[in-house]
Amino acid sequence: ELAVEEPAWHGRLPGLAGLAEGAARAALAEQGLDAAAWTVSLLATDDARMAALNRAWRGREGPTNVLSWPAHDLAPAIPGARPPLPPAPPAGLRAALGDVALALQTVEREAAEAGIPLKDHVLHLILHGCLHLLGFDHEREEDAAVMEGIERRLLAELGVPDPWA
Repeated sequence: ELAVEEPAWHGRLPGLAGLAEGAARAALAEQGLDAAAWTVSLLATDDARMAALNRAWRGREGPTNVLSWPAHDLAPAIPGARPPLPPAPPAGLRAALGDVALALQTVEREAAEAGIPLKDHVLHLILHGCLHLLGFDHEREEDAAVMEGIERRLLAELGVPDPWA
């Protein structure tokens, strides 16, 4: 599900809905989950809104590129372990995996500074946010290695060069 709060997203990245779907499907497939059983909500917003969300939810000032709000706490107890699967939705119904938000101006600036296409950076950040919804994280070194490895592999499958190369 896509909510475009910042109208400039339409002109900068007309294919945002398709990118979001591709990233979400890749993250779900990584965990062996059927995309038809889950929803991910994406908010395409601006830096001002993202700064307010960052302050409210993380206690940090200023905008950030991506934020995520998982519907389930799936963090593994053991560093470097894969997260458990979310509880399965009732048969025939879809369940919310969580929400992801992107800040246009921050994402554009980062892509320009890195010399990469906006589309590639956005795909990476949506994938990153979806992996957070699935319990992956990068706070501990072992967890970061697992998450980055998955991101590298899935991005390659989606035709995006390694962002850490």
